[in-house]
Amino acid sequence: MTGLPAPQPIREVAEVDLARFRDEIRPAGEPVVMRALVRDWPAVAAARESDAAIVDYLVACRPARPIQAIAARPEENGRFFYNADMTGLNFIQGRGRLEDFLRDLLLAKGSEHPPAMAVQSEILPEVLPAFAEANRLALVPGIAPRIWIGNRIRVAPHYDIKENIACCVAGRRRFTLFPPAQLANMYPGPFEITPAGTPVSMVDPQAPDLARYPKFRQAWAAAQQAELEPGDALYIPYTWWHGVESLEPVSILVNYWWNDAPEGVAPAYDALLHAMLAFRHLPPGDREIWKMMLDHYVFEANGDPAAHLPEHAKGIMAPASPALFARLRAALKEAFGRS
Repeated sequence: MTGLPAPQPIREVAEVDLARFRDEIRPAGEPVVMRALVRDWPAVAAARESDAAIVDYLVACRPARPIQAIAARPEENGRFFYNADMTGLNFIQGRGRLEDFLRDLLLAKGSEHPPAMAVQSEILPEVLPAFAEANRLALVPGIAPRIWIGNRIRVAPHYDIKENIACCVAGRRRFTLFPPAQLANMYPGPFEITPAGTPVSMVDPQAPDLARYPKFRQAWAAAQQAELEPGDALYIPYTWWHGVESLEPVSILVNYWWNDAPEGVAPAYDALLHAMLAFRHLPPGDREIWKMMLDHYVFEANGDPAAHLPEHAKGIMAPASPALFARLRAALKEAFGRS
């Protein structure tokens, strides 16, 4: 499809428990397919029986509130993306009953060219509390799962500012992952309008325009790919790019997002936007100075920047704590009040 060689496969492991995930998989910082991790979920058993059986299972879990859904015309070929002139997105949104969406999903199976349909990132204990109770993942206790339901759809490569475990419940899904260091070769789209929350790649991995996006060859050379069956799961490390293809007319995934940022720390994505406001348009020489400042004070390229100070004098350079973050927020509020 791409005219490029197939990506290398994502490493696979089996028999993963909490200790192995915590001590081996996460510290490696690489994606891992965990085969059959959730094979014992009742939802997976229903999905293996038939599409109608998994739909019946979801309805029997008694949806507790309406859901948000999106849909794109058949001519979009399942790709949720921008419209032709990038003034908006190529899909519409609506709100309604999950039971109605599932009925429409089964009806769409009979169409030769169905619209793309999806329920995305609904918080599972809020929508289907009985499902969340019966289908649990021990690897990430305390993390609220989210559910994704749709037909044959494609989501553009994007990154999340979280770690992620994606569990395939129904239908096959193909994931194509790219390391964070490939950012410049992914040709990210706008910040303001995006179908995925963070900027998505402008390149269609199924038909990359290499004349327009030549550096994508380098990204593709670093790509890793895997196909998940019901019961399989994929660990996606922090900020790894991932494009997702749902390969069946009924496709369901449950995922878990989290990060280990200390309590009270500010959102890093917001800080990136502020850094663009503060530094991006300075003269080149000034930008180099501030890059040095950030490396020294924020990323500690030279070690602890406050190591030479007594503890009582470290101020906002003290070790992380809720009190430190509160002090920094107060300083920022005062600074923003002057700007």
